[in-house]
Amino acid sequence: MAKQKVAIVSTGQTKFRSRRRDVNIPEMIYEASKMALDEAQLTPKDIDAVVIGNMDHFEGINFSEMWTGIEAAPGYLKPVVKVATGGTTGTSLAIYGYYSVASGRYDKVLVVGWEKLNEGGATTGIVTAFDPRWERPALAGALGPLALMASMYMWEYGVTPEQAAKVTVKNRRNAANNPFAHLQQPNMTLEEVMNSPVISWPMRLMDCCPQSEGACAVIYANEGEAKLITDNLAWVKAVDTAHYYTYGGDDVMHKYPAAKISSERIYKKVGIKDPVKDLDVAEVYEPCSWAELMWTEALGFCEYGQGSKLLEDGVTEMGGELPVNPSGGVISTNPIGATALVRVAEAAIQIKGQGGKRQVPDVETALAHGFGGSLWSDIMILGKEP
Repeated sequence: MAKQKVAIVSTGQTKFRSRRRDVNIPEMIYEASKMALDEAQLTPKDIDAVVIGNMDHFEGINFSEMWTGIEAAPGYLKPVVKVATGGTTGTSLAIYGYYSVASGRYDKVLVVGWEKLNEGGATTGIVTAFDPRWERPALAGALGPLALMASMYMWEYGVTPEQAAKVTVKNRRNAANNPFAHLQQPNMTLEEVMNSPVISWPMRLMDCCPQSEGACAVIYANEGEAKLITDNLAWVKAVDTAHYYTYGGDDVMHKYPAAKISSERIYKKVGIKDPVKDLDVAEVYEPCSWAELMWTEALGFCEYGQGSKLLEDGVTEMGGELPVNPSGGVISTNPIGATALVRVAEAAIQIKGQGGKRQVPDVETALAHGFGGSLWSDIMILGKEP
């Protein structure tokens, strides 16, 4: 069967916070899903299938999808698929949802990602993924590998902590224009970042993303159905994914080879020659300030070692040639199971011109990027035209 053209017709997000003690998991998912359904003027009966995902081992709840209530909603029984790929769960959800429609299997698919950490936590969960003898003492969790990555980057290219801290200042300022963002710190200064406590050298507290709770939803439809719903669509132009695994001490993680591979492939698919000129906006999964500098290099926005110059030249600022993370990025909002799906939703919002104060003018093409364990890289490119 020929591949169907697919568009994002609507999105929904909760307000992200450190804790959502006012709702349980189904109620939180309902908030995001209802927002997406209402925007598209659809009901649950109009949806053909649901794709869901979260980081259940972070939440400390086995088979947490059984808590969602989606399968048991009276009168609305749908095929439900759970996807979990670590930190990239959100973009993997997005890619699975896209293929579910592109293949012709379903006409309209609801994709939902969420995180409700309860008494669990990211570091506790990630520890279990590392070799107990060789890696856990130094690299277990998230902070150790990210700090090692940052120190390798400093050593090779001479990038300074002050240059990395400018990412935090930029993205927290952007987040203040995003009503859904967790951390609202429009007046964050370079001095505040540099004076914050060292968590794992060279990373300081303000270099790091928060742990957020909340949910995000996206609705896909094929060309025929999408045009019946709205004429304001974000078309999926291409997707790609790459990942690998090696011992942390043997890795060149600061060069993020998987992102280089996946970005080169997807640019070829859609005819992008110069990402800075051919893309209008990028939502990049930066778990720490250092990562945005490195990821912009791996994604081909500049040469290796030039990410800080790209920022300092204003290219990635809101008024720059290629704004990066107008939403405030992961460093401002991190509902882990939904984090990468938020990148897709925010890219779609930019294409659809719904960004409000965080809207970049005249967006025709947007990139959404997901990052996770095994240095996984997912990329989706959205466009104003199919």
